[in-house]
Formats: sequence, C-alpha cells, structure tokens
Amino acid sequence: MPRTTRTRVRSRAKLLGAGAAAVVAASGLAACGSSDSGVPELVWYTNPDSGGQAEIASRCTDAAQGRYTISTAVLPREASAQREQLVRRLAANDSSIDIMSLDPPFIPEFAQAGFLAPVPDDVADRVTEDVVESAIEGSTWDGELVAVPFWANTQLLWYRTSVAEAAGLDMTQPVTWDQIITAAQDQDVLIGVQGIRAEALTVWFNALIESAGGSIIAENSTDPEQIELGLTSEAGIRAAEVMRNIATSGQVGPALSTGNEDSTATGFESDQGGFMVNYPFVYPRGLAAVEAGTLDQATVDDYAATIYPQVDAGTEAAPPYGGINLGIGAFSEHTDLAYEATECITSTENQAYYFVTNGNPASDSTVYEDQAVLDEFPQAPVILESLQQAAPRPQTPYYSEVSGGIQREYHPPSSVDPEQTPQSATELIEAVLRKEQLL
Repeated sequence: MPRTTRTRVRSRAKLLGAGAAAVVAASGLAACGSSDSGVPELVWYTNPDSGGQAEIASRCTDAAQGRYTISTAVLPREASAQREQLVRRLAANDSSIDIMSLDPPFIPEFAQAGFLAPVPDDVADRVTEDVVESAIEGSTWDGELVAVPFWANTQLLWYRTSVAEAAGLDMTQPVTWDQIITAAQDQDVLIGVQGIRAEALTVWFNALIESAGGSIIAENSTDPEQIELGLTSEAGIRAAEVMRNIATSGQVGPALSTGNEDSTATGFESDQGGFMVNYPFVYPRGLAAVEAGTLDQATVDDYAATIYPQVDAGTEAAPPYGGINLGIGAFSEHTDLAYEATECITSTENQAYYFVTNGNPASDSTVYEDQAVLDEFPQAPVILESLQQAAPRPQTPYYSEVSGGIQREYHPPSSVDPEQTPQSATELIEAVLRKEQLL
C-alpha cells in the first residue's frame, strides 16, 4: 500500500494577499536585524526560482501586520554551491541567516552540526498536518523534525500514448523497467533517464535500489565508520542490473553519460520520444514550446504520465523525492518569528500559488484538490500518488561523500557490472568515510 499522509489538526495561516515586493538581495549579502522602523527583518535565503518565493515573502510580510518583514537573498543555482555558502557562514555563527530553503539531502548534515534551531513541538504538529510522508521523512533527522516541509518534487514516468498503445502496454496498470525496455525496442523509441555524473545519477540509482526493496545505507550512524552500506545486497545488485540493462538497451541515445533532466526532456520532445522518467516541469515546458512555435501541439497532446516504473513486477516503486524544506538558522536573533513566518510560507494558499505559478509541487496533500492546480497540471493526482510512494535519498550527515562515491562508481551507466560495481562502490565510500581516500 502507498505510504499514507500524516494528518494532524492544523490552523492554516490566512493570507491578506500580495503587497509590496520583498527585497531581493544579491546572494549572501543580505544583513539581518531590524528595519529603520524597528520592525524585525527576517532574511530568507532562497534557491533560484521564477520569483515565487519573493512573492510569498511579500505576502507573508503583509500577513504579519507589522510584527516582522521578510526579505529574500538568492543563493547560487547549484545545490552544492548553496550548501557550501550556507555551511561556511553558519560555521561562523552567522546571525543574519533566519530562514533557509534547503535541499533535503543536506538537512541531516545541517542538523547534526547544530546549524538548525529546534522546531517547537506545536509548530511541528501544525506544519506536518496533511503533508505527504516523504516530505516529513525528508525533514527529519535522528527521529526529530528539524525542518519545515515546503514543496515536494518527484519524478513520473512520462510516455507517448501513441507509442504505448502501439507496443500493447496497458498504462492503467503499473509497468516495469523490463516492459519499458521491450516496448522501446519494439517501437524504436528513446528511454529518457539521467545518466550524467552528477546528483541526477544518484537520484536515479536511489530510486532503483529503493524500488527493489533496499537502501543505499542499510544501517545508519552518526559515526561515519559505523555506517553500513546496502549496495551489495540483493536489492543493490538488482538495481545495478536494471541500470545496466537500460544503458545497454540501445534505446537511450548516444548522450546517456551526459544526460540531465533538460536534455532527456528534449529527447522526449523529438520524433523518437517514447518513455522518460523526469519531473513535472516537462508538461509546462512542452506547452511553452508550443506557444513559442518550436513544438507541435499534437506532440504535447500525446503526452501522458503515470507512476514510476517498478523494478520487479508486483513490488511497488519508490519514486524519487526532492523539493525544498525550510530550515531556521540556529544563530538567528528571531527564531520564534522565523517559525511563525514558515507557517505562513507553507500555508495551503501559498503552496497552491507556488505550484501554479512556479511549477513546484506542494507537500500539502490538500493542495491537489485545488481546481487551479488541476487546471494547470492535469497530472496532479499522479504527482500526489508518486509523492505518497516516494523515498528520500540517503539521510546522513555524510551525504556528499556517499553521493560522490555513487556518481564515481556507477558512471557511465553502461559500464556498470552487477557483480563488481556494488562492491567497488562500497569499498570506495567506506574508505572515504574513514578518511583514507578522497573522491
């Protein structure tokens, strides 16, 4: 059965509507404290988007009615660069960081280092009401909620309906990777996966091993030398087999080893498009291309999406979970106000607004009942189902080391050997965790 959403009684923040635009500072240069009027100013460090977080900051400033204002400071585009900048400043006890938009895999590291202010129990109850379980898991470390779920991303299996019909696939039922390979070979179409040596590769492998019933980390620990990896388990070997089978299927195109989310979407838009695992942005991207005159409407009309492929028939898939959660800086001078602000930021109204305008799916399951969301994203019910089944990437303070080892040993995907790669990756990551080797 899919993972169920956790329901708790929550009083959602009511918004007063948009007001003046929030201050958007250059990355890393905003100051904290109080404005000239003496009203506390909260600085929210955001990942780059289409302006949605700045608009939400403005809305919540208005809703605060003078108790505080929120300004935004935009971090670098790459998640690793965002982490680096925030870690450097928090290590110096920087009090200018009130709210942070954090990539979920980095949350355990921040929590373990003492960089996040504790989440009050009453706040934790309210901000997890109706939230999909994967987003709660992605905001949790060592059994405690340490961040506030905001928006939650996931990958879907995108397919061309004409291709699936011609191949005889019943897409109303779960399909396996093996079925997709066979159908793609039969119809001579592309299978879109992200094989680049980057975080996208870890995302793909993690979904495979979790879908096979295992985990990259089998036994977790705050002591890096006590971490036990699950790469050589039956599930880890099966995941390596599937990765190898897809990479050598003849249907991935010549650029698999450099393929990312954008390039695989481009392949899906081509005449050879067939199947692809990718995020929900694929649909609005296609509509924008139609409007720009670079893609036929008939192509987008042929799009459909369903739940992530199964590794083994009858075993529920564990799609990727991603998105952004909100951390409160441990050295902020206004942690109480910052947590109050997160409840406004993550209100049902604001998550629905952010989904519709910026294309970032909500962690709040009730948002998927919003008609504006359903009008903009016909795939919204599938997105919600996917998030209910999704599994986070390994939750560990040493995520960078673990992910880096995966990217090194499982790249290029065509070189993966189920009998050797899991063992070599295990040996490398363990050596890195023991500080005996560098990535």
